[in-house]
Amino acid sequence: MNFNVLMTVLLFSDLILAQDVSNAAEAEISIETQSCNPDMCDLLREFGPMTEKLRAVETRLKDSETRMKDSDTRLKDSETRLKDSETRLRDSETRLRDSETQILELRSKESTKVIFSAATGGGLNNIGPFNTSTTLIYRTVISNIGNAYSPSTGIFVAPVAGVYYFTFFYHAGGTNQANLNLYKDNKLIVWTGDVKSTSDQTDNGGNAVFLQLQPGDQVYVRMDANSWVWGTDTHTTFSGFLVTQM
Repeated sequence: MNFNVLMTVLLFSDLILAQDVSNAAEAEISIETQSCNPDMCDLLREFGPMTEKLRAVETRLKDSETRMKDSDTRLKDSETRLKDSETRLRDSETRLRDSETQILELRSKESTKVIFSAATGGGLNNIGPFNTSTTLIYRTVISNIGNAYSPSTGIFVAPVAGVYYFTFFYHAGGTNQANLNLYKDNKLIVWTGDVKSTSDQTDNGGNAVFLQLQPGDQVYVRMDANSWVWGTDTHTTFSGFLVTQM
């Protein structure tokens, strides 16, 4: 082969090889450039910390939600306790009003006093005998607290509902019978008496009873027909008082 031709071939081969190397380098640079653009590389470098921050924010958000749920639970518990306290307070107020009402009732009962005691009196030495049963009028009032007893009729009228205690006594001579009867309204409750006797110079008798009365109930003493009693200010009496109000 001619030397000149050989040199030409070698030079052409080197040129082609250099061109191939240059093209390969340019291709590699292009690939690298495409795989990591400077802005993208910066973004990728910043994305890692941002992800961690985002995870931290999510964790704190979940913690906040948990604490919020706990706060809601505590708030509901507080509302429940508040309602319970309000209920107990209303119950206490109700009991207090009931106690005040009871106290007022007790004070009212304590302030209601009914006491009376009276004797036949009126300047009469003897009362009877009469042909019919007669209501005794105890004209000499010894005490009359509450003004429930009337000295003009001899009748006691209950001013309040309650339990009352009544007593009645008589003193008389034995020459005539003596029969006294205690009535509630028109009903005979108890009686006391003695038969006629020629041997007894004097007769004494009495009785007592507890009665439950309503306002307006009447209590009085009637003397049987053909009976008599001594009618002075000290011998024949009728008394009563309110034991307890109901």
